[in-house]
Amino acid sequence: MWANGTISAQCWSLVVPATSVRTPACARAAGRDVVVLDTLELGDRDAVLDARLVVGNIADQELVRAALRDFGTTDVMHLAACKSVGESMKTPDKYRRNNVAGTIELLEACREAEVTRFVFSSSCSVYGTPHHVPVTQEAPIAPESVYAETKATVERMLRWYSMAAGLRAVSLRYFNAAGASFDGRIGENWDYSMNLIPLAMKAVVLDGHRLQVFGSDYDTPDGTCIRDYIHVVDLANAHVKALDYLAAGSPTIEVNLGTGVGSSVLDVIRAAEDVAGRAVPYDVVDRRPGDAVTTCADPFLADELLGWSAESALDEIVRTAFDWHARRV
Repeated sequence: MWANGTISAQCWSLVVPATSVRTPACARAAGRDVVVLDTLELGDRDAVLDARLVVGNIADQELVRAALRDFGTTDVMHLAACKSVGESMKTPDKYRRNNVAGTIELLEACREAEVTRFVFSSSCSVYGTPHHVPVTQEAPIAPESVYAETKATVERMLRWYSMAAGLRAVSLRYFNAAGASFDGRIGENWDYSMNLIPLAMKAVVLDGHRLQVFGSDYDTPDGTCIRDYIHVVDLANAHVKALDYLAAGSPTIEVNLGTGVGSSVLDVIRAAEDVAGRAVPYDVVDRRPGDAVTTCADPFLADELLGWSAESALDEIVRTAFDWHARRV
């Protein structure tokens, strides 16, 4: 997302990419005129709603510089990345080129344009399997996948850009984003997603589809991995709060975005069955390389510094996802 000026000025926000559910709409609701930059490889023009759209890649410095100049941009919110843990372990160079090298090009364009505020879509995966749960921002950074390593690398780069180029940044360590907008206008495309909840929706809504559960022998109460699921609307609101934080002149930080409540894979399946009124067909398969066992946020710092906390629990996340997918079918 890119924005100029302060909240009281005319604010241009550019969201990268359009598939980041609800972030453009939340920025618009906060009084910002929104511009979206997206390659549309996996994006959808409809997800932009009434925002302006620039079609292109963050690695295209000439295009980015032109957009920054044309819209008088001074703030950047960067959400563009490949994000499948499993795929990253099979095609590591793709993730290095897109997530790290592409971000370097974006940052250099921002530096030349004298951008001073930057919000980055990071991930709780930078912690790997934490020693203590819930995990705080002080926990060791120990990525267990190529995807997680790319996020940790960009976080470190932002620290150096902050010191060397005066670019202050908020790295938002998402836990597991899921759900759809409450108005039913934007949701996640299960054709491209490798995330649990949209794939569970696909299995429960469409005949002939089965969900894969990657391992049932983990050291957890029911043997499946545990994650902290955060509603995309809560997540989008946090991005706007991060812009406010930077506009106040605050320093570079990294913060967790989560609910503080962990749910297992089987918990998600049961929630999907409750809202759908029928069973989710699934098969237990081998563990997936790079998957952490348990991750759950301590979101205290986001509350303290950004004035943000999650409002929706797992049942509401699953309900909005089911409503979105059922209507589309």
